Amino acid sequence: MRLIALSVAFLIALSGSAFAQVFQGNWYCMAGDQKAGVLTIYAGSYGFASAAYGDKSSGVGSVQGYADGVTFTDGPLVSELGIQVGRLLVGEGAPSMTIENANAIVMVCTTLQNSGLAPAPQGTTPVTQ
Repeated sequence: MRLIALSVAFLIALSGSAFAQVFQGNWYCMAGDQKAGVLTIYAGSYGFASAAYGDKSSGVGSVQGYADGVTFTDGPLVSELGIQVGRLLVGEGAPSMTIENANAIVMVCTTLQNSGLAPAPQGTTPVTQ
C-alpha cells in the first residue's frame, strides 16, 4: 500500500512540474476586444509591456508558479491593477491564461507564437487552434 501511495505521489509531482512549465514564456494579452499588452514570465519573474503608452501597469515583478498557473507577488500589475493570479487553461488548441484580480478576469493571454504576431522559433511547430 505504501509503495502505491509513493508511486502516485511521484507521478503527481512529475506531471505537476511539467505542467507548471507551460506558464513560462511570452504571452499576448487582450482585455475584452482591446489589446492589453505583452506578458513575459521566466524563472520567478515577469515583465509586462502595456499596449497603452504611459500605462503604469508596465514593468517587472515576481511570480510564484503552482500546478495550474502563477501567483503575482509584487510589481506594477499587483500595485496598479490588483492582479493576484494567472490561471492556465490548457485543452485543445493553444494554451491560454486568465489574469485575474479579486473581482474579475482582467485579461486573457495566449502564447505569443500562437497569436499570429510573432513567428514560431525555428525548428518548432506552433500549436494549431
